Amino acid sequence: PKRALYELSPAGIAVGGDIYGRRLIPASELRGGAARILDLDREPDLAPRWRTMGTGLPGYRAGWFRLRNGETALVSLTDTHHVVYVPTSRGFALLLSPAEPDRFLPAIRRVAPAS
Repeated sequence: PKRALYELSPAGIAVGGDIYGRRLIPASELRGGAARILDLDREPDLAPRWRTMGTGLPGYRAGWFRLRNGETALVSLTDTHHVVYVPTSRGFALLLSPAEPDRFLPAIRRVAPAS
């Protein structure tokens, strides 16, 4: 897929695109205040390193990964230069590549303003 599908609502975020998506991660579990846009070439510690359950193809990664810093993440990436990183209160982070990260980040922060 050229872009994965993300559905953001007051209830939370649904991550679609393939079998490793999630129907809903509740807004109460998202730490939107700590979310940010990053380039994985400039912040390699947050790059996916080990695939624990998912898909890893050139230009597409989806599923559960362990990041270089040891953190667990639900990944849905088609672009590693415009990534939205969203930590959660459940012990994992989201790494997403929405079509418009500059619009997506403020929307996440409105839905889940907690840090």
